[in-house]
Amino acid sequence: MLSLTDQTGTVINLYQLPNRIISLVPSQTELLFHLGLNEEVIGITKFCVHPHKWFTTKTRIGGTKTINITKVKSLQPDLIIANKEENVKEQIQELRLIAPVYISDILNLENAVQMIKDIGQLVGKGEKAAFLASEIRLRFDELKISNAQYSIINAQQPNKSLSINQLSQLSQLKTAYLIWKDPYMAAGGDTFINDMMLRCGFQNVFEKFNRYPQVEISQLLSANCQLLLLSTEPYPFTQKHVDEFQPYLPNTKIVLTDGEMFSWYGSRLLYAVNYFKKLIALVRA
Repeated sequence: MLSLTDQTGTVINLYQLPNRIISLVPSQTELLFHLGLNEEVIGITKFCVHPHKWFTTKTRIGGTKTINITKVKSLQPDLIIANKEENVKEQIQELRLIAPVYISDILNLENAVQMIKDIGQLVGKGEKAAFLASEIRLRFDELKISNAQYSIINAQQPNKSLSINQLSQLSQLKTAYLIWKDPYMAAGGDTFINDMMLRCGFQNVFEKFNRYPQVEISQLLSANCQLLLLSTEPYPFTQKHVDEFQPYLPNTKIVLTDGEMFSWYGSRLLYAVNYFKKLIALVRA
């Protein structure tokens, strides 16, 4: 028997490797594919768009917050993979009556790395998951060093004995990251997105707010926002929105941002660092 405590403190007991898995989280669905699973995954949400061949062939059990409990039950899963933020607590409680439910709670890179290793253990891919977690750590360490080197040059600071964290703070840009329109909503300080922003050297002007506060353009002005990131998801911001914002924020650099790179905390983190490096270069240029 495998016994593992998920990120909400719930103990998951599995008496054999699961072979009927349902994933309720897009980034964790992609992770299962990366770990080499296929037929074992029998159900996904309508937002689990990666990999595309799963999106077009796997049974869909509703949205992340509108799960079809009856359909889930009919699939007879032996493991359900969920997330505290993306799924609804009341639905998770119902699902626990059907099968063991692993719930992730991802606020930062460390949480994401632990989740990857946890899920690897649960599905019998522990070694591959550990390697993936290690590779992700290495790539983010490279990003940290890259940012520190830039800080030395930008601040004309010859004292290289400063810590990497101190160096990265020398050139942080006051930044806001919008996820929604009508009303405008931003990433607050207790989100995974905020952790990714900090690792890019972007200081979140809404870091003192929890979760995803509703914000106004006037707040961006009063916060002296230097960089505004408009995410491609969950709201699909486009160049049209950049053009609409710019007259109100003439001194702010406004950039369309790949929302998956900032908010998907599974195997997509392998590609996030290269994307962040290009984004940082664009912003600093």
